[in-house]
Amino acid sequence: MHIYLYSHSDQQPCKKPRITPGLDVFCGQCLHEEIESSGTKQNIECSICQRSTTIPEDGVNTLLSTMKPTEHICTQHHHDTEELTFFCETCQLLTCRECTLILHKDHRTADMCNISKVNRNAMREALVCAQEVTSKLTRAIDANDKMAEQIETTRKNVTLIITQRFEQLHQTIEDRKKTLLSEMEVLSLSKTAALAIQKEQLMKMQVEIGRYTEMTSHILHTHTDHEMIALGDLLPTELKAILKKVDDVFLTPNQTGDIHVFIHTDSLIKELSIFGHVLDSSPSPSQSAWSSESVAKTKKLYCANVESMTSKGERYPYGGLQVKAELRPKSHDGAGVPGEVEDHGDGTYTITLTPQTAGPHQLLITMDGQHVQNSPCDLDVKRCYTTLCKPEQVINCSGEPLGIAIHDSGDIYVTCGDNSIRVFDHTGQQKRTMGSFGWGDDQFNQPYGMFIKGDMIYVADYNNHRIQKLTTSGQFLQRYGRWGSGQGQLKYPTFVIVDQIDRLIVSDDNHRVVILDQAGTWLLTINGNVTDGYGFLNPYALALDPQGNIHVAADNCNAIYVFTLDGTYVRSYGNLKDPSGIVNDEEGYSLVNDFRGGCLSIFDPQGNKIHTVGNLRCPRDLGIQQLEEKNLARNQRKAMETAYVTELLAILPAKQKRSVEIASEKGASSWLNALPIARHGFANARAILARSLQVTADIDAINY
Repeated sequence: MHIYLYSHSDQQPCKKPRITPGLDVFCGQCLHEEIESSGTKQNIECSICQRSTTIPEDGVNTLLSTMKPTEHICTQHHHDTEELTFFCETCQLLTCRECTLILHKDHRTADMCNISKVNRNAMREALVCAQEVTSKLTRAIDANDKMAEQIETTRKNVTLIITQRFEQLHQTIEDRKKTLLSEMEVLSLSKTAALAIQKEQLMKMQVEIGRYTEMTSHILHTHTDHEMIALGDLLPTELKAILKKVDDVFLTPNQTGDIHVFIHTDSLIKELSIFGHVLDSSPSPSQSAWSSESVAKTKKLYCANVESMTSKGERYPYGGLQVKAELRPKSHDGAGVPGEVEDHGDGTYTITLTPQTAGPHQLLITMDGQHVQNSPCDLDVKRCYTTLCKPEQVINCSGEPLGIAIHDSGDIYVTCGDNSIRVFDHTGQQKRTMGSFGWGDDQFNQPYGMFIKGDMIYVADYNNHRIQKLTTSGQFLQRYGRWGSGQGQLKYPTFVIVDQIDRLIVSDDNHRVVILDQAGTWLLTINGNVTDGYGFLNPYALALDPQGNIHVAADNCNAIYVFTLDGTYVRSYGNLKDPSGIVNDEEGYSLVNDFRGGCLSIFDPQGNKIHTVGNLRCPRDLGIQQLEEKNLARNQRKAMETAYVTELLAILPAKQKRSVEIASEKGASSWLNALPIARHGFANARAILARSLQVTADIDAINY
C-alpha cells in the first residue's frame, strides 16, 4: 500500500482520499480530474510500485474513503436529521436509525460501532501478521546477505585451495621434470665418461702401435742381414700380440647413443582433464548407505556395494572419497578385518571382506571418517561346510598314517605304521621324526590315536596297552595304563583326548571309555549299554564338543554316541557305515570319517548331516588346522581352516592281495580291526588335505 498525502497537481492536502482496489490511497479529486482528462481511461498507475489499478465504471466516488465524513447527520429529506449510526452491509452505506427501518428494512444491517470494531480487530490482526512477516523478511534478507558473504568467503577459500592444489601439482611436475633431467644428465655423463675411458685406451694403443711401426720401419731400412738374423721374430711377435688386442669389440664404441625416456602422458592428461570437481553440495556420509540387498554372499567373502550421496540427497557422481570398512568380531576387543575397497569412480564402491572367525561380528563402513547409514550393523558369521570338497593336496608319508593331530603352530603330527610320529609343516614338508619300535619310553608298538594340548602330546600306544605323554619335541614325560581290563589297566587303546581340566579320556578294546586324571588315577568308566538298546563295542574315535560332551565313534555301529563327562547318555546321531574318526569345531559341528562309506560327513550341532565329501579311500583319523597368515604389504590377516584326513592306500604284494579282498568281502569292520595288528601288508599310505573348509559369512541376521 502506498499513501499520497498531497494531491498530484498542487501539492495540497488530499481532498476526499480514496482507496483503490489495489489498496493504494489517492486524492479523490485528483483521481476524478485524471479520469476526466483521459476520457475513457479507467486505469491509474502507482508512481512508486508501478502497479496498475482499474477504477470502477461508476466513478471515483464509489471507492472507499479513508476519512470520516465531516457530516455525521443523515441527509434524507423524509425525516428530521439523525446521526448516522448503522451500516447497511447490502448497500455498503452508513444510515441513520429511521433509514435503516424504512429504506433498508430488508437488508443486512448492523450497528456501525460493532462493524468498526470488527474491522479494527481485523486490521490489528493483519497489522500483527504484517509485522511478523516483515520481521521474517528482515531476517531472511539478513540471512541472504550473510549467505552472500559466506559464498564470497567460500569462493575465496576454494579459489585458494584450487590454486594451491594446482601449484602443488605444478611443483610436483616440475620436480619430476628436474628428476628426469637429472637422471638423463647422469646417464649421459656416465656414457660420456665410459667413452672417454675407451678413447684414452684407444689412443694409448694407437701410440704404442705407432712406436712399434716406426721402429719396424727403421729396422727394415737400416739393419743388415746379420742384424736381422740376430733379431729373429722378436719384434713381429710383440707387434702381433699388440695387434691381437685390437679386435672389432675393442674398436666399437662401448656405449650407444640411445637415451630413452618413457613418459606416458595420455592417461595422465585424461586424468587431469577431469581432475577435481566444483559442486554446490558436498558428499554426505549420513546420506550415503549400503543395504542388505546390496550384500552378496560368495564362497569366502562378503561383498557390499556403497553408494555415496550429497547433503541434498542427490547421487554424488565422482570417486575419490576415503571409504573404509572393517569386520570386527564381538568376541574380543581390538581391530577386526579391514576390507578391500574398489573405487568405481562414479560414486559407488565395492567392499570385499574375508571373515577370520565364526560368530557375531560388527560391520563398520565409514566415508571420510564418518559412518554411513546402517553402520555399524550386526552380522552373524557362520561356517559353510558345504564348500568342503575333494582333496587338492597330498602329504606323502612313507609310513602308513593312522592318527593325526594339529599343533597351534600349524604343524601336523601323524602316527605311522612304522612305529614313529612324523611332523610336517602346513605346506606338507616333513620336519622331523620322533619315536621308534620298542617297549621303553619314547618307543611305540603301533601308535594310533593322538591328542595335542599346548606343547604336550598324548599318544595311544596300541600294542603296548598304554598312553604315553610326550612334549612336542619328543621328550618322554609320563605313561598311563598296562595290560588288563581292570582299573588302571588298558587293552589295545585306540584314541585319547584331554578335556579342559586335563583329564584323559581313553577308548580301548574292553568295550569302554575310561577317564583318568593327570596322575593316572581312575575316575570313571563309560560302558556301551546306552538306554536306546544299541550300545557299542570297541569304541574307537573320541571327540569333545564345546559343551564338554564326549562323542564316541565305535567300529561296530552306524552312529555317534554322546555322553556327558559324568557318563550320562545324551543322544546319538548319524547314519554311518563305520565311523573311524571324529573331530568337533568350536561351534559344535562334527566332522566324521566313515571308513566303509569312503567319505567324510559333516553334522551340525543338532546332529543333522549337512554335507558329505566322498571318494575317500578308507579314511581314518582327521584333524582341523587353523592358521592365520599376515600379509605385511597390506597389513591384512588371512585365515585358513583346513581339514586333514589320514587315508589308506593299499599297495599289496600279489600273494597277499587276495586275502585282503576276502577280508573286505566279509566286512570292512573286521578288516579295520585287523589293521592295527597286521601292518606288514600295507606298504604306503598318504594324508590328504582339503583346503576348501574356509570360514564364510551368511547374512542370516542383520540388525540395524
